[in-house]
Amino acid sequence: MQKVEPSEILDLTAYEKVRADFVQTMIERKRPRRIHVGENLCFIFENRDTVIFQIQEMTRAERTVSEEAIAAEVAVYNELVPGDDELSATLMIEIPDRSRVRSELDRLVGIDEHVFMDIGDETIQATFDEKQFEEDRISAVQYVRFALGPELAARFRDSTASVSLRVEHPNYTSSTAIEGRARASLAADLA
Repeated sequence: MQKVEPSEILDLTAYEKVRADFVQTMIERKRPRRIHVGENLCFIFENRDTVIFQIQEMTRAERTVSEEAIAAEVAVYNELVPGDDELSATLMIEIPDRSRVRSELDRLVGIDEHVFMDIGDETIQATFDEKQFEEDRISAVQYVRFALGPELAARFRDSTASVSLRVEHPNYTSSTAIEGRARASLAADLA
């Protein structure tokens, strides 16, 4: 998948003119890309469109106008754009009770070794962004990749093959099938 170019990011004035429609469009596009695994984990699969949206919203929130600052934002967010035959996601660890956030996150230390995508009888372990980890702590937002390769990407696109996201952590075990609109949206990224 092609990375985002700084020239694709609208300036603040141009973005404000189209923002209402763009936000509504992106909400609809992102909806099937949100996949919950159990009660507390939500994977939001990224592509060029979702990354452009995040950059536009960030530059709007920060009132970024200089070309250099916009290019810097693009460089940071381009790390979320999946490569060829790859899926990438933002993993949100959702803990509604604020008083339990730290204790629940501490229970999930090591989760980077326990997230998988199953495609038929093949399993791919997620790769987590190492910059987000400390030895004994994790954050509630993680960036993960699933490097499928050409053969498994083709199998993912084949609607007859089963696909699921699975977490097998000692303190959190759950699995969710990827099907329907979610499957179609992610398969399009691999086309």
